[in-house]
Amino acid sequence: MKRDARLYDIVQALRDGRLHTAAELARRTGVSTRTIWRDMEMLAATGMPVEGERGLGYILRSPLVLPPTMLTPDELEALVEGLRHVGQEGNPRARAARSLLYKVTTLLPQSGIEAEPP
Repeated sequence: MKRDARLYDIVQALRDGRLHTAAELARRTGVSTRTIWRDMEMLAATGMPVEGERGLGYILRSPLVLPPTMLTPDELEALVEGLRHVGQEGNPRARAARSLLYKVTTLLPQSGIEAEPP
């Protein structure tokens, strides 16, 4: 997993408001705990509201608020339909489409879209 994708996954995990250990985040992202320690230092240095330390765990001090995504119902339906089509087994971009669909459901919970975590 590339660093940008890993950092994104770490932030998404931390958004639940719970304490997460480096070992848990390492298992989730497929890297060592040492890599997670470095990633957390980097996130904190860039201004991300991350708090914690080695041996205890990490948590976001304040919730991250993302700007609203304004899609019409027809646009959202087209997006979901396309992602589900591409997300079918056998498509070389299936994993990416399923991951993106999950992100859309996370960003737009009011839409009622159902998607499994990637």
